[in-house]
Amino acid sequence: MVLNKKMYTTDQVRSYQVDPGRKFFSANHEEIESGLTTDIYFIRALELLNFLKLDTTEVTAEIFSRGSGMLVGAQEVFNLLKDKKIKLWSLPEGESFQPKETVMRIQGPYHEFGVYETIILGILASSSAWATAARKCCEVARGKKIICFGSRHIHPAVAPVMERAALIGGLDGASCVLGAKLMGLEPQGTIPHTVIIISGDTVKAAKAYHECFASDIPRVILIDTFKDEAEESIRVAEALGKDLLGVRLDTPSERGGVSPDLVKEVRVRLDQAGHSHVKIYVSGGVTPERIALLSREAVDAFGVGSYISDASPIDMTLDIKEVKGKPIAKRGRIPGKIENKKLIRLI
Repeated sequence: MVLNKKMYTTDQVRSYQVDPGRKFFSANHEEIESGLTTDIYFIRALELLNFLKLDTTEVTAEIFSRGSGMLVGAQEVFNLLKDKKIKLWSLPEGESFQPKETVMRIQGPYHEFGVYETIILGILASSSAWATAARKCCEVARGKKIICFGSRHIHPAVAPVMERAALIGGLDGASCVLGAKLMGLEPQGTIPHTVIIISGDTVKAAKAYHECFASDIPRVILIDTFKDEAEESIRVAEALGKDLLGVRLDTPSERGGVSPDLVKEVRVRLDQAGHSHVKIYVSGGVTPERIALLSREAVDAFGVGSYISDASPIDMTLDIKEVKGKPIAKRGRIPGKIENKKLIRLI
């Protein structure tokens, strides 16, 4: 079924048929804009208000958060609503917020935006959570570089959204191609263990890496696949010499993970062998607690995955606060607009 307008009625919903040959179950841009990812009760609300001839009623809606964090998602909300006859205010992307703080305000005829409530709240809840998790990592990193490796832990349809949010949260790079490109960056990452396992030797893979890729692609090699990490780091450093930028420790939890003592040993052995230029990168189960611990050692950068991608959405709520300019609210809420000087006009 070709979509060319919003879902306004329950009859439209009933008549909509999913293409049986659909490859992926994620919503595309057209489906989001049409309202197919909203909750049915917002479509019913609009239909009822239309029946009552109240669907064009001028209202003011405000969104607040149940928790604290960093707001991300305002750009997507703007993109969704920019052609609607409404006014939109929001915290800037990357701005901090506290519980119950107004993070966004929408003003205009209800039928212009009401169907999108689910979509707007979902955008803000997830993106803000990912950005907030990224910021927590940065706060304890002591200036060390952090790259987002979270795409493998999340549905591919939203992986770029997650990595974009992580970059706004303060991370230095992202491995997801589209996530990085959305922020005007080139994706960052080395190679998976797969190449080393198939080739049968870390040094063989490292030499091939060096010969295969352009000189501006950093030479950072995994060293935990087959042999002791300290031993493997020396082998790789001797093979690539000054062209080796760094080694990546990704020791699995089954082997105790990356410990401060392991980092110390690898650093000392590299230095003693004349390879003090080689940096140490750490990935695998990295959390803010692990970053704080390992940042005291000679770690130069971290790769963080599941801690960011697994962040629980920050609960967002939308309330109607004015009807025809008059303050109103459900019980338990304060009627009328709650001012926030940090809000900026977007539309």
